[in-house]
Amino acid sequence: MVTTAAGTGGDDGGYTGDVAVGGEPDVRELTHLTITKVAVDPQMHNNCYLLRCRETGDQVLVDAAAEPATLLPMVARGLKTVVTTHQHWDHHRALAEVVGATQAAVVAGEPDADAITEQTGVEVTRRVTAGDTIAVGSTSLEVIPVAGHTPGSIVLLYDDPDGHPHLFTGDCLFPGGVGGTFGDDKEALFRQLLDEVETKVFERLPDTTWFYPGHGGDSTLGAERPHVPEWRERGW
Repeated sequence: MVTTAAGTGGDDGGYTGDVAVGGEPDVRELTHLTITKVAVDPQMHNNCYLLRCRETGDQVLVDAAAEPATLLPMVARGLKTVVTTHQHWDHHRALAEVVGATQAAVVAGEPDADAITEQTGVEVTRRVTAGDTIAVGSTSLEVIPVAGHTPGSIVLLYDDPDGHPHLFTGDCLFPGGVGGTFGDDKEALFRQLLDEVETKVFERLPDTTWFYPGHGGDSTLGAERPHVPEWRERGW
């Protein structure tokens, strides 16, 4: 993960995306969707995002990362789905307890699904790939697979019909760079990850796209776009 940059200021009621473990969530009210961001775990500082359809009240949680005592009061009613952005342990430690309490469906990228089940004991009830959508009441998220950080990492696009796009990037993209890559092939995986972020995210979406990473502050594609060649040159 990259931690060299913070949020970029806010709109939509003063939302900034700057949250602290043990602190209050930050809430963004869009026309059709409410986004609640909370930070959990003093060691890993994971972000969890609760998306709520303003029409139906249906909810989707992006990454049940940790601290079920923090997450469960937020999802007391209406949680339909938990999306796990990728298989790394720090993004699903509260999955079993949240699903056990809510009976929510579990969604993950196809290549990571078996590993998530092995690590958590929770069955992935829906395995998704490119072009699939995940309902949030009367709205939906588009699944964009972005391999490299893990084989089955996914990012989630909410293309707000009344505003700019919103992108939940897991550990694929942060302010200041793409996510880490690991193992003997980490250099090749870095190139794969950066190539996929460039082609599937930067080349497709506008500068106004606000993205929400798995750790730390938010940013926009416009703020990060000029630095992509630097990321490629430095190799991480």
